Amino acid sequence: MEFLKLAQDRYSVRKFTSESVPKDVIDKILKAGHVAPTACNYQPHRIFVMQSAEALEKLKNCTRCHFDAPLAMLVCYNKDECWVRKYDGENSGVVDASIVTTHMMMEATESGIGSTWVMHFNPAKMVEEFAIDDNLVPVALLVMGYPAPDAAPIDMHSKFRNMDEIVTYL
Repeated sequence: MEFLKLAQDRYSVRKFTSESVPKDVIDKILKAGHVAPTACNYQPHRIFVMQSAEALEKLKNCTRCHFDAPLAMLVCYNKDECWVRKYDGENSGVVDASIVTTHMMMEATESGIGSTWVMHFNPAKMVEEFAIDDNLVPVALLVMGYPAPDAAPIDMHSKFRNMDEIVTYL
């Protein structure tokens, strides 16, 4: 698929079938995250794949935005492994995790898997529920699965600001 078409057609799926996502498709999505660029290629990201009934129940304790998806992936970064900008001490973790998440989201779409990037979750609860190490910082949650037959993008999906409102040429 042409990338721009893929990017335009992709939407946040909030209604899924109960069908499990096959391991080979999950592996392909994870591979897209694995090859994503990170600052200095330090690869500080860690991905937790939630697909068991137990894990998906725990997820419901961390967010109401689980949409009963049969699969979820939590993308974290290891704060001890990030590149750090010398001017202000800002680390690359959130940016790196976001790039990884975007790659996986787009590969999911290419593979026929719907997803929603969820930021509305309780990070402390996520750490507690899944016994995540203290040095890992949860950034993004992708809930995924096969879109339900009546899944559709929200009305705002195809409405965009004019380019001159968001782009400045210097």
